[in-house]
Amino acid sequence: AAVRTGTVSSLGNDEYGQLGDGATGSSATPVAVAGLTGVTQIDGGREHVVALRSDGTVWAWGHNNYGEVGDGTKTNRQSPVQVKSLTGVIAVEAGHYTSMALRSDGTVWMWGWNKYGTLGNGTTANATTPVQVKNLTNVIAIAGARDHSLALEANGSVWAWGDNEYGNLGNGSTANSSVPVQVKNLTNVIAIAGGRDHSLAVESDGSVWAWGWNQYGQIGNGTKGANVLAPVKVSGLTGVTMVSAGADHSMALRSDGTVWAWGQNTDGQLGDGTLTNRSTPVQVKGITNVTDIGNGDRKSVV
Repeated sequence: AAVRTGTVSSLGNDEYGQLGDGATGSSATPVAVAGLTGVTQIDGGREHVVALRSDGTVWAWGHNNYGEVGDGTKTNRQSPVQVKSLTGVIAVEAGHYTSMALRSDGTVWMWGWNKYGTLGNGTTANATTPVQVKNLTNVIAIAGARDHSLALEANGSVWAWGDNEYGNLGNGSTANSSVPVQVKNLTNVIAIAGGRDHSLAVESDGSVWAWGWNQYGQIGNGTKGANVLAPVKVSGLTGVTMVSAGADHSMALRSDGTVWAWGQNTDGQLGDGTLTNRSTPVQVKGITNVTDIGNGDRKSVV
């Protein structure tokens, strides 16, 4: 999905209504999401989409078996419905079957699937309307992953919760947590991102740190295979301002406008002209003066 002048268009598979145009027919060309204006941010989960409007309300559509649309039902939605009981929202994120919102008061709210404690409210019960993530204050950024979530507080600390099978939470263990735990080894963080089962952070000195599943080298420290249970520095990157993560690859934007990537490359998602997996960052070819980056499952966008 894409935002243009406050309206949203989408294309692709529409089995659960995730195109938001009021129907369930897939489309190879963009279709307008029905009745949604004033949109400032969108994010897509596996088969649902969440959108933030300029008035601070949140709207969602698509797959809703676990309540990830947030309207109090488990009915799939073919067009946007307002997420209940949320106002003053400044950022939204979507996970696998979850949705997340950051309010202007620094609190974080989530809804949807909760098998691994992914909603962060101290339970493993699914929620069809937003529940508050426990023990978080002064949050300034959020990041959704597949079944774990991340939050950055104003003091530069990072917190994570949910699935931890591969060290996704970065606290040195593999135990799932239904409440936020502090990620180790990080200070003065300015940006965060979540992949499928790995996570990324940028510190104020422009260094990048990563942790979690490392089958393809997506941690970026020159190793592959062994999971990383606490953050390690990504090799050879300086001056980074932003990070993004796909399923099993990672990306970083440097202040000079260049983009670097590492991890799985079987579909060419690293953009280095090869299909070779990389355990340290390589520069994405043919682009300069980049100002934003993003990822899908096995694709990259600048």
